[in-house]
Amino acid sequence: MIISLGDERQTQRPSTSLQTLAKYLELSLDAGESLIMTEPQGHVCAMYVGNPFGREADLQICGTVEQLTVDEILRLTHVGTNDCAIDGQAYRFVRSFTKIGRHNAVIFAPV
Repeated sequence: MIISLGDERQTQRPSTSLQTLAKYLELSLDAGESLIMTEPQGHVCAMYVGNPFGREADLQICGTVEQLTVDEILRLTHVGTNDCAIDGQAYRFVRSFTKIGRHNAVIFAPV
């Protein structure tokens, strides 16, 4: 299987972190919203689906991810537009930053 992230290609099974990202990207795509990942709190990051520029109360929490997995997701993606295929499914998103309340957050906005 080929996993592609931009120009980088790997011929191996996708990492667990990319499979985790794909799971949450699917939730955001189903909702027609962005995926928002907050900075770590107690070695886990909260995952939300919603409009990162709307009301904080309207964001829906959809899970938590361990910081080690988040670190790898951030290492394997980059700020700006990302094109990747994970388990044969193509994903295109823009990675950017915002604040949710007092916490820094990463946005994965579908394109």
